[in-house]
Amino acid sequence: MRQHKKGSSRTARLAPFALVALAVLAAQLCFFRVETGQYAVVTEFGDPVQVVTKPGLGIKYPYQSVRTFDARLYVYTPAFNEFLTRDKTAVIASGVILWRVEDPRKFFETVSNRTGAEARLSDILFAELGAAIGRNQLSAFVGTDQSAYRAEQILAEVAQGCRDTARRDYGIDVVDVQLQRFDFPERNRLRVYARMKSERARISMKYRSEGEEEGLKIRAEAEQERTRIGSEAFKVAEQHRGRGEAESARIYAEELEAAPDFYRFLRTLDASRKFIDDGTTLVLPANSELFGLLYESNHYQRARRAGSDRAAQAAPSEPRAEGKRPEHELFNQ
Repeated sequence: MRQHKKGSSRTARLAPFALVALAVLAAQLCFFRVETGQYAVVTEFGDPVQVVTKPGLGIKYPYQSVRTFDARLYVYTPAFNEFLTRDKTAVIASGVILWRVEDPRKFFETVSNRTGAEARLSDILFAELGAAIGRNQLSAFVGTDQSAYRAEQILAEVAQGCRDTARRDYGIDVVDVQLQRFDFPERNRLRVYARMKSERARISMKYRSEGEEEGLKIRAEAEQERTRIGSEAFKVAEQHRGRGEAESARIYAEELEAAPDFYRFLRTLDASRKFIDDGTTLVLPANSELFGLLYESNHYQRARRAGSDRAAQAAPSEPRAEGKRPEHELFNQ
């Protein structure tokens, strides 16, 4: 009896502790906590039955399980791959994906965890990036021609394609896609660099030819302008020359009218200068047209008388040679 009473009293003392332990166990099985920056999915025998997207305390049945996912951004860098551009140039490209969980239920049902999600994202990026590179020339990614360069637009298209596929199929939000590496395979670098060099040479020749063409155009315009200015100057000069010659003719006419004998005398001298060279001796009669003015002037009469006087004075002292006539007589003739 005493032993039975002792066992009953021990059981009575342990009963509160058992109830507390049972309550704690029930709380652990029925309650769960969702931290800030987390999503929770309650599953029942593997099937999701409840999704919690707000932080706080949640309730579930003891036989149900809870899977939590980080709601913050993930950065994933897939391995680089080799692609072909539209002009059949082999390139090595890789990108960086910024992503996060958008639909916890679909994410759990399709990829289950981060490893599965990044494996799917790698496949999506490979397909989208390969298709984008295959649709464009190499100059869209590498080059000096600003009109052909489209790397930013192409990456935006790749990011949109990855975002649509990941959201529709896996409940993943692709925030951004950036190009981490774009290079040439080691075996093709020398050929590609030679091609780039020849392309730069072609562009240089193009710029040089355009510059020469522009220079020829400028020189032609300058020559045309010079010709125009010269012709305009010649026209103005001819106008001034014509006015000057007209004024000169007017003055000559007035002076000729005032002294016609003097003008005739000057014209006779000008004519003699043209047909008589230095050292030429002419014997002409005094009444010739060339000496008409002298013959008709008083200077000629005075010179005639002075010649007669000199001949008379020289006659007694100088015998007259036979057949020789005096000089004044020759002049008189």
